[in-house]
Amino acid sequence: MSYMVLRGHPGTGAAVSGIALAASDNRDGLDPVRGIFPRSGHALMGRSCVDVILVLNAAQGGGATARMLRDMNQRGLCLKALLLNAADQIMAQSPAFDGLPIIDRFEIDVTRAIATGDWLDVDPASGTVIITNGAAEIF
Repeated sequence: MSYMVLRGHPGTGAAVSGIALAASDNRDGLDPVRGIFPRSGHALMGRSCVDVILVLNAAQGGGATARMLRDMNQRGLCLKALLLNAADQIMAQSPAFDGLPIIDRFEIDVTRAIATGDWLDVDPASGTVIITNGAAEIF
């Protein structure tokens, strides 16, 4: 097993640990009712975002994003954290509104440094992520 520390911009939310679900796909398309990515051709098609640390290049936020994340959380379909190379203003505010840990603006491309199945220790207050490669079984 190998370890790596990534540094990003300090984010919001509590420190968490968990398994990564990672893709460089920029398209949104999360189904808030089922907690999966249903779009054909999406790098995460059919994968669940529930109880994982979602790692994406960027995510688009909109007025309904905060409500969607809150509704998902209330139904037990919440992610553990969100790590992005870049977050627009709405996407940065929405997780904070719901208490979802988020970090963005990393020194390197998180979608290349983190693979699905890596174990992550995320500390938004310091903007750091410790990656343990190969620690978790790919699901």
